Amino acid sequence: MTADKKSNRFPAPPLPHGKHLRSWWRAPSSPTALAWFIARAAEALQGGPVLAVARDTHAAHQLESDLQTLLGPDPALPLMPFPDWETLAYDRFSPHPDIISQRLAALHGLPTLGRGIIVVPVQTLMQRLPPLRYMAGGSFDLRVGQTLDFDQEKRRLEAASYRNVPQVLDPGDFAVRGGLLDVFPMGARAPLRIELFDDVVDSIRAFDPESQRSLEKTDSVKMLPGREVPLDEASLQRALDTLRERFDVDTRRSSLYQDLKAGIAPAGVEYYLPLFFEQTATLFDYLGAGTLPVIGEGAHEAAEAFWAQTRNRYEQRRHDLERPLLPPEELYLGPDGLREQLNRSARIEICGPTHPRHGEASPLGEQPAPVLPLAAKDVEPAAAVKSFLSSYPGRVLVAADSPGRREALMEVMQAAGLKPEVVSDFTDFLNGRHPGASRDPGAVAPAGGKAEKLGPGVRRDDDGKGGAERGSAEKGGAGKGGAEQGGAGQGGAGPASRFALTVAPLEDGFALDAPQIAVLTERQLFPERANQPVRRRRSAREPEAIIRDLGELSEGAPIVHEEHGVGRYRGLVVLDAGGTPGEYVEIEYAKGDRLYVPVAQLHLISRYSGASVETAPLHSLGGEAWTKAKRKAAEKVRDVAAELLEIQARRHARAGLALHLDRAMYEPFAAGFPFEETPDQHHAIEAVLRDLQSAQPMDRVVCGDVGFGKTEVAVRAAFAAASAGKQVAVLVPTTLLAEQHYRNFRDRFADWPLKVEVLSRFKTAREIKEELHKVSEGTLDVIVGTHRLLQADVKFKDLGLVIVDEEQRFGVRQKEALKALRANVHLLTLTATPIPRTLNMAMAGLRDLSIIATPPPNRLAVQTFITPWDGPLLREAFQRELARGGQLYFLHNDVESIGRMQRDLSELVPEARIGVAHGQMPERELEQVMLDFQKQRFNVLLCTTIIESGIDIPNANTIIINRADRFGLAQLHQLRGRVGRSHHRAYAYLVVPEKRSMTGDAQRRLDAIAAMDELGAGFTLATHDLEIRGAGELLGEDQSGQMAEIGFSLYTELLERAVRSIRLGKLPDLDAGTAHGTEVELHLPSLIPHDYLPDVHTRLTLYKRISSARDADELRDLQVEMIDRFGLLPDPAKHLFAIAELRLAATAMGIRKLDLGENGGRIVFDAQPSIDPMSVIQMIQKQPKLYSMDGPDKLRIKLPLPEPADRFNAARGLLAALAKS
Repeated sequence: MTADKKSNRFPAPPLPHGKHLRSWWRAPSSPTALAWFIARAAEALQGGPVLAVARDTHAAHQLESDLQTLLGPDPALPLMPFPDWETLAYDRFSPHPDIISQRLAALHGLPTLGRGIIVVPVQTLMQRLPPLRYMAGGSFDLRVGQTLDFDQEKRRLEAASYRNVPQVLDPGDFAVRGGLLDVFPMGARAPLRIELFDDVVDSIRAFDPESQRSLEKTDSVKMLPGREVPLDEASLQRALDTLRERFDVDTRRSSLYQDLKAGIAPAGVEYYLPLFFEQTATLFDYLGAGTLPVIGEGAHEAAEAFWAQTRNRYEQRRHDLERPLLPPEELYLGPDGLREQLNRSARIEICGPTHPRHGEASPLGEQPAPVLPLAAKDVEPAAAVKSFLSSYPGRVLVAADSPGRREALMEVMQAAGLKPEVVSDFTDFLNGRHPGASRDPGAVAPAGGKAEKLGPGVRRDDDGKGGAERGSAEKGGAGKGGAEQGGAGQGGAGPASRFALTVAPLEDGFALDAPQIAVLTERQLFPERANQPVRRRRSAREPEAIIRDLGELSEGAPIVHEEHGVGRYRGLVVLDAGGTPGEYVEIEYAKGDRLYVPVAQLHLISRYSGASVETAPLHSLGGEAWTKAKRKAAEKVRDVAAELLEIQARRHARAGLALHLDRAMYEPFAAGFPFEETPDQHHAIEAVLRDLQSAQPMDRVVCGDVGFGKTEVAVRAAFAAASAGKQVAVLVPTTLLAEQHYRNFRDRFADWPLKVEVLSRFKTAREIKEELHKVSEGTLDVIVGTHRLLQADVKFKDLGLVIVDEEQRFGVRQKEALKALRANVHLLTLTATPIPRTLNMAMAGLRDLSIIATPPPNRLAVQTFITPWDGPLLREAFQRELARGGQLYFLHNDVESIGRMQRDLSELVPEARIGVAHGQMPERELEQVMLDFQKQRFNVLLCTTIIESGIDIPNANTIIINRADRFGLAQLHQLRGRVGRSHHRAYAYLVVPEKRSMTGDAQRRLDAIAAMDELGAGFTLATHDLEIRGAGELLGEDQSGQMAEIGFSLYTELLERAVRSIRLGKLPDLDAGTAHGTEVELHLPSLIPHDYLPDVHTRLTLYKRISSARDADELRDLQVEMIDRFGLLPDPAKHLFAIAELRLAATAMGIRKLDLGENGGRIVFDAQPSIDPMSVIQMIQKQPKLYSMDGPDKLRIKLPLPEPADRFNAARGLLAALAKS
């Protein structure tokens, strides 16, 4: 064990040396300090990496995150995490592909890793792994210039356990289409698109899995195995043989055996890994001889506990003959085996205060970072920081969690007279030279050489006087000031920053003895927020990419044709019409009639949403029912449009409501938000602030999926209104939600001179009377309450803003009272019910809409299971959550039997602490139960649907819903949204009876909710009752019937046309058809061939996008995207795009039909075309043999056009000639 003392810029901690193979470190003051010393040990170590062993997954994540920040992008000291599967032993589902990908990347890189840091939880270190030869033999390279046979490559990828899918999204996916191979290699950061020229690899490009657009190029790629378990024929046969030999298994009844025989990887196959290999390995086999383990505090105890739990789970499940289990010894190293492996080499153990070696362990030369509250509302907000700076002899770094937090901290500190230098990152701060002999924190050596005393943290300007500049990181280090004080940003060219600020998301602060450096995080500066996790930003899906349309159709789904009504989708078919093959959408109507719609007319078709599949209408082709339904809906739509415009007129007439936003107060308040804003959240907040500052009353709906941050939008709006002297009423549907909002508002307003109270049934009559008096006197700024706030005895002195949460849960009378408010005060409505963007477009300027569709960073989708009541499975669900320190909801929506369910659960999971909450409990008792659950006094909440709205417990990440078949889709979505509010994987178990006793509609609802595992799924799901609820909430419930009759999409278009007509002062034409566009027929094959794009859903989506394109630019973008995704366009697809472009041009000119064939054709005009008749007359006069009129609206064309190019050129020329007018 040797240390490199020369290259190590900072003192190395004590390392094992000579005969002493074991060192003990005294546990440092914070996890971040430990990360610092592990980094220093790795830096000093020669000939091998450091293996950091954490006691659990949470500690490993924390250590990895801190090390990423402390190390920066240092290629000489790579960080290699080896994550846990995040499943329980013998689970019946497999780890997420992202986790497998990261593990395989580590296994591939470890044998050749020289220096670096490996981070692993102790239970993961105990796992048995595939042998090294599997990783080496199962990997292969793909390079530009290499010959490649797609069929052979497809077989090779499948043998390597990659999945053949329509669209590549996850690691381990691949798709072959046209001349392209899309593949997401295990261990890669992004999927790759491999393009062939003939049979040679022409290019390899990374691409974005969401947009499917290409990114940067690369010359080669290393393809790792697709799983830790091999699925080639020989390995599968070995597993089957071993399974038969070792277990008395009925091969016909065992799903495990049957899946493996079919070449399918059964869920949880990782727990059968030894069946596939003669001999397994452990992580120790992948590590070099010079590896130095650093064993975290409590790791050995955690290993013992994990082993006991695994043995217990094995004993409980070992008797399942259909799914026999391997004993723990074959899957893991036991605690003794782990100790034996660790004892074979030099090692370091971290000793906590209770460790027997703590007294003799080496201290690590650090102290806890001091707590220095930065209270913006105090008389001297930064007194503690200034005092520390004046007495501390070393350098000080303030580490902010994000750029936004850095700017907020800078504003607070500058206002207090502190001016830290902004440096780019933690490494930049370290690279600065340390202060010289002077220990005076305010002393700076000017050019003349004599030290000059300055205030703590105050920078010099060019005259040697106190200045207010940010520092050389922003000014480039120019001038004397930059040279004297800056330098951290210049690689240590000048003296290092005495007091600096940077973005460095660290878990906690620490203070080093040598060199003297103190790192302060927001835990030290804002201790009251210390326990609130700060979410890290990560890329979020664009909201538009979440929306799906026709691509999600399954055969038999209802579909609307604007001319013929609601039918049933029967698929895409290729028909030869007039000798030209084309693709058509087949729609079945009543009596078995069929309609074939060419793909060029897909803009006439929309997905039906408005009722369930069973109750959706089915119209007759040529019947009167559709015409009547459409006319009736148009009448209702006209009334809605008129009412909306009347409200808008009243809003516009009411002037003088503009509020003054005091930015000096608002910015520090906004900075108090402990999380990182998502982009959508930021846009919503800015839109609300703009509305409040306009003279007209705001009427804005903020629509966001459950837990996506709507409350903070409301808090900011309330602060802006209250600080401008207006009163704010926050109206919520339930008492529990009122209490939660009250706590949120009170906590956020705690440091400001604004009074917040709640009006609810938890208050006594006397307390309510006092609150109402304060409201009428104007001494209360924000009042939170249920519909009680709308009663006549609530009189505001100066009400300026009403915030309504979940308006659809209020009754008709309350909604009427709210409607009356709309023209007189600012109104902000929050809802988790998805409101489609199309409706937003139709209502532009009527009720403003902000959609929050991006999930908070680090929030994972909820993994959903549908299961009959299964005691062992449910016990597993409890154990999985409780093992990681989490909490669970168990929803049982029957108050009468809830006591019996509590007894059953206590027997099933004796270690659980169970609380009960339902709506029939006394209010104060219910409030106490919810508070106790929030404060983690018990870890299971057995409850009814009282938790549906607004209860926010980030530590609860599992929900079990009993008899889930009795709930609607929207309600299930809301309930499932109670979990998954942190970076942990969340689980939802929908417990249902046997399939035969469920209705078909219930089964479909459950299938839909299980399929919706994407975040923001409330918007993707904008179908059935969700879409209708959202629309009804904006327009009034009486509109839901019309939407159910004609379908949501057509209803939206009718509304848009009605609004447009009334705005122009015209009455809407109830009988007018919708804008259909020109029919263009060139008698050429125009379709996306099946062999170019086999996936029917993707083809249908693209057809719809081409047909619905608004201009030529949009078509060109789409063409580029298709070439990018699927390869060069075949001729029929080129024709499709060219025809779409012609249709756009012809529609704008008022041409109803353009038909050109081998011998010419005709143009049919609308009754009032937007072209000059003289241009047509001139064409005929100049070339009467080629052009002639056939009746008042048809232009005949006699031109020989044998080739496709001739027809396209002729069509473009004709349109250009007609457009010249």
